[in-house]
Amino acid sequence: MSIPLGFFAGLGGASREGVLIKGSNYLEMLSDVETVVFDKTGTLTQGVFEVTDVITDDVPREKLIEMATIAESSSPHPIAASLVHAHRADIDRSRVTDIEDIAGRGVMAKVDGTPVAVGNRRLMEMLGLQFEEGPSTGTTVHVAIDHRYAGCITISDVVKDQSAQAIRDLKAAGIKRTVMLTGDSEAVARKVAGEIGLDEVHSQLLPGDKLEHLERILEETDGKVAFVGDGINDAPSLVRSDIGITMGAIGSDVAIEASDIVIMDDDPTKVATAMGISRKTMGIIRENIIGTLLVKFLFLGLSAVGFVNMWLAIIADVGVMIVAVLNSTRALRYRR
Repeated sequence: MSIPLGFFAGLGGASREGVLIKGSNYLEMLSDVETVVFDKTGTLTQGVFEVTDVITDDVPREKLIEMATIAESSSPHPIAASLVHAHRADIDRSRVTDIEDIAGRGVMAKVDGTPVAVGNRRLMEMLGLQFEEGPSTGTTVHVAIDHRYAGCITISDVVKDQSAQAIRDLKAAGIKRTVMLTGDSEAVARKVAGEIGLDEVHSQLLPGDKLEHLERILEETDGKVAFVGDGINDAPSLVRSDIGITMGAIGSDVAIEASDIVIMDDDPTKVATAMGISRKTMGIIRENIIGTLLVKFLFLGLSAVGFVNMWLAIIADVGVMIVAVLNSTRALRYRR
């Protein structure tokens, strides 16, 4: 009874902290994690973008935002939500047809019958269009209308207040390596990594590129590797990593389904909390096993030489079970 009781208490203690762990095997593996890999948008940042600049020559500013917003209106990505917020008007989704979501690049659609492409520089390169680089202070969304480059919209995300503390907590918990994988520009990625104290950052990555980098990290690391993300594009990495962790409030259904652990309030410090609960739980389980075996072997030896009778052995067996139960309840409460 020592092992299942400890795991049940650990899973219950994690859920009280807002961390849902989908099985005792993941709780056990979490204690062996040495490297944590993060997505950026919605994981370390708030995922709430604001339009900070619009660069356009031939197309009016309002029309550029309107066409980009309508084309992106069906996308679940936080960038689409920021464009909708900047548009500040009701959107008639019947105006958009032939929507094609291109992973890691952007969206192509027809708005009022006119082809519109909205995405990053990779999308413009794929379409063979010349484009202007936006300012390095934010994420640049390029817009092409009727097969011609129309301009770009710069949007900025905000780092979560808890992100820097989350990295410090992970370092304090013994995590040897923290990495961020993102599709954003190198300037934006390095700015975020510098603010919160990450060890490594890899930018301008497609979902497939993220998976390749994760494969490389898995090969280089002796211990377990955890991946923390929130979006549909993160699902392959969540599945491939030893432990997949999803931000549950902002995370997509696909990402939540693909993950092993769900953080319900999107607080990145809960990653270190989950690891602390895992290590405490495994310590309690070891205490239960060692204590139980010592008592049993002790009474076996004493009974063999006639110092104890059957009644004392039964009392000792029941007693050590009660002690194991009481010890396991310590995993229900976690103190940082």
